[in-house]
Amino acid sequence: MRYRRLGRSGLQVSELSLGSWITYHNQVDVKAATEMIAAAFDAGINFLDNAEAYAAGRSEEVMGQALKALKTPRLNYVVSTKFFWGLDRQGDAVNRRDTLNRKYLMQAIDGSLQRFGLEHIDLVYCHRPDPHTPIEETVWAMSDMIRQGKALYWGTSEWSAEAIRAAWDIAEKHHLHKPLMEQPQYHLFHRHKVETEFAPLYEDIGLGLTTWSPLASGLLTGKYRDGVPAGSRGAMETMAFLRDGLTDAAKNAAVAQLAPIAAEAGGTLAQLAIAWCTKNPRVSTVITGASKLPQLQDNLGALAVADRLTPELMQRIDAITAPLAQR
Repeated sequence: MRYRRLGRSGLQVSELSLGSWITYHNQVDVKAATEMIAAAFDAGINFLDNAEAYAAGRSEEVMGQALKALKTPRLNYVVSTKFFWGLDRQGDAVNRRDTLNRKYLMQAIDGSLQRFGLEHIDLVYCHRPDPHTPIEETVWAMSDMIRQGKALYWGTSEWSAEAIRAAWDIAEKHHLHKPLMEQPQYHLFHRHKVETEFAPLYEDIGLGLTTWSPLASGLLTGKYRDGVPAGSRGAMETMAFLRDGLTDAAKNAAVAQLAPIAAEAGGTLAQLAIAWCTKNPRVSTVITGASKLPQLQDNLGALAVADRLTPELMQRIDAITAPLAQR
């Protein structure tokens, strides 16, 4: 495993990390999570990604119980969570969901700490932008989490470059803790934010990236070339909104063209897709997901594939996928 600095910080994170979206609680119980996190740690992964909204808080509980069972020294791993959607999707408490106001944020961090069973969370993110709360209010609240010792670094997820820069400037003006990292979607068919929109921020403010969905929700594994297979993510009713993208004919045809390139690089389509993300030096870590141990082990094979991705192979991959990438 190789490690990269998270933006301009001194924190080092593994090139590949393990996320819990969709899987924990829904597909992965505490026993399975413990087994996979142990295997991830053995492979050198040191960053585990989570969010308050994943399985309405139960994903944090599963991960927390697994970490407690493993008894791994706290300094050895980095844990994240994200705030915005809250836990109560049906209730009437308007300050409990879809917000980044101070009241919600200062109580959300306490809830996550309790569910994880941790004294602090390493990385906390604003899971989406909140157009109804002044950015100043959000920046002060996030900075206060760090000042109180409940979190170590804060950042954003799926924010615009303009909003990230505005938050950074407010923190700079008031000598507050600045947003360090962004968590954007990034894969062969989704590139614009990482490669174009955020480009000025890497040098200007030292923005780090913890990118998600390297497999485009499974599209880049090739499993959707003949429709939606039973038991796949696309077959889950809660994931119905993904189906049109997963069965896109043009993109699936492009995935088929990638198969021989993956073979030349000595890997699978999934490994090729993950490896491609790691080739971008601006990416601090690529968040991978797994519902079973063999899937995690297969994802780890992407590191060897990345070493075999020559400039010529990268050009061929780009020629196939760039014309279909979302702009």
